Amino acid sequence: MSDNLPPCPQCSSEYTYEMNALMVCPECAHEWVPGGADQAGAPAGERVIKDAVGNVLSDGDTVTVVKALKVKGSVSGIKAGTKVRNIRLVDGVDGHDIDCRIEGFGAMQLKSSVVKKA
Repeated sequence: MSDNLPPCPQCSSEYTYEMNALMVCPECAHEWVPGGADQAGAPAGERVIKDAVGNVLSDGDTVTVVKALKVKGSVSGIKAGTKVRNIRLVDGVDGHDIDCRIEGFGAMQLKSSVVKKA
């Protein structure tokens, strides 16, 4: 058995062991592929963006706004239930990680925590 096994990424336990192609933590029962992929199945180093209910989002998805949003310079905001098509995932400012165009409002950025995958 090797002494240089990586610690568990969830609970940081040092008592991990190899089981076939997986690494296993006996304390929290977490299993992962060492160095290959993170917990969501995306390649290591790639950011995973999830919606308000935990669905993984990707470029080109259609999402629905789950709560009413106020928009600066607009008398009416964006209503809950508004569909937004063809989103782009970006590294935005202050947690705004979706770049999109909303009919009647134009181009804007949204937080993934206020949308649900349609």
